[in-house]
Amino acid sequence: QVQLVESGGGLVQAGGSLRLSCVASGRTFSPATMGWFRQAPGKEREFVAAITAFGASTYYADSVKGRFTISRVSARNTVYLQMNSLKPEDTAVYYCAGRLDLRDGRWTNSASWGQGTQVAVSS
Repeated sequence: QVQLVESGGGLVQAGGSLRLSCVASGRTFSPATMGWFRQAPGKEREFVAAITAFGASTYYADSVKGRFTISRVSARNTVYLQMNSLKPEDTAVYYCAGRLDLRDGRWTNSASWGQGTQVAVSS
């Protein structure tokens, strides 16, 4: 099974930046689209960004377009999320998704999740 470990979260002021990392290890059966979701207290886990298996295409939730950038290094099985111009509403636990599929216009994770990394943005 592929194991995912996120890092890079923390506490920042509004307008600040963070870069999250997701490192995948273990057996990989096939190339996969990977990405990030987030979950705030009392809310459902929501899609943030996705990147295709070899980095050819990226996708973003409307709420983060222009502020967040997803990238990956295939040789390291590592996915990054650069977050700029952070807002208090970005506060959430951010999770790495191991295999994403687009179904009826929605991104779903058919494989592993990481344990999450906390991002807190203060006013």
